[in-house]
Amino acid sequence: MAGEVAAAAAVAAPVAPPDPTAAAFFDVDNTMMRGASIYHFARGLASRGLFTTKDLVRFALGQALFRVRGNENAEHIARAKETALAFVVGLKVNDVVRLGEEIYDEVMADRIWAGTRALAQSHLDAGQRVWLVTATPVELSRVIAQRLGLTGALGTVAETVDGVYTGRLVGDLLHGPAKAEAVRALARREGLDLARCTAYSDSANDLPLLHLVGHPCAINPDSELMEHARRHDWAIRDFRTGRKATMIGLPIAAGAGALAGGVAAAIALRRHYRSS
Repeated sequence: MAGEVAAAAAVAAPVAPPDPTAAAFFDVDNTMMRGASIYHFARGLASRGLFTTKDLVRFALGQALFRVRGNENAEHIARAKETALAFVVGLKVNDVVRLGEEIYDEVMADRIWAGTRALAQSHLDAGQRVWLVTATPVELSRVIAQRLGLTGALGTVAETVDGVYTGRLVGDLLHGPAKAEAVRALARREGLDLARCTAYSDSANDLPLLHLVGHPCAINPDSELMEHARRHDWAIRDFRTGRKATMIGLPIAAGAGALAGGVAAAIALRRHYRSS
């Protein structure tokens, strides 16, 4: 459901590319951008007084736990959904888009990995379409794609009534297998040959997407994806240099308290599941 909804909401550039059957799909968090895009957006909203620092810390913890176990544990997925939507309830879509543009320019632009951006540009230069595929809300995903000059974005679709967010989702989070379903649905709509397409991600959560295309590539991979990519002889790119923290998936720009809490919670959760 999430994949079909995301594909239906995707808006492509009107001009047909020279190579219409090939495309590239990029995850956002820690693949295209250093840290979590939704967290940077939440920080920007907090700095504008739209919610409290306590809310921001709670949000950071929720996203950290989702990063660790969100692909397997329904409770954590539900918690991530709640935290991802809580801060936009009652806001107008137009205002969120405007704020997303401001916050991208202020906070996110400098966090784009230059190496990943160059890879995206190489696909554009080859006449291929380039899509972001992310659990980030589609409105923010589109802002990032537009700022980078990409074709468009597949993202989580939030319900709106009369142009205002209700706090509910249409479908589900665009995460894990849902990303693959969204790309498959988009390929049907756009006439793409998935065997000629490329996908990029940092996380083993995106293995369904990476296995869907003919040319998977691990970028800044977590340990599980690194092992999987080596075993399957996939391309691997790492643009982190000295930033290869074990918890690279956490919001890097978090305040000291939120980051420390998120790391501690994530490590404790991992230990719990390993010992159980």
